[in-house]
Amino acid sequence: MKWLWLLFVTTNPNIELLASADRISVRCKGAVSFEVEEDVKRWIFENNPVLPRLYERYDQLVYFVLPIAEMDYYDLNPTPPVFKHFDLISGEVSNGFVGDRFSK
Repeated sequence: MKWLWLLFVTTNPNIELLASADRISVRCKGAVSFEVEEDVKRWIFENNPVLPRLYERYDQLVYFVLPIAEMDYYDLNPTPPVFKHFDLISGEVSNGFVGDRFSK
């Protein structure tokens, strides 16, 4: 199954991750790279309490990095809800509001 996922990601390396809690969400976009140094792979394996219980060696896993190119921050707690867009390539930050009832 991991090879099927690996094939998919190497065909289209663009990834979005979303995390949310307490009406705040963060979405990160970037392109996956499988260029991970051996000492970093070893460190990840050795410093994760679960992986050594599941696998005998660190090199049995596929490792990747996700350099974040863009990040969106939504806070739905205030009215109007807050939206910030971070372009980490250009260094630009955009502020805005969520919804058509509110504008800058």
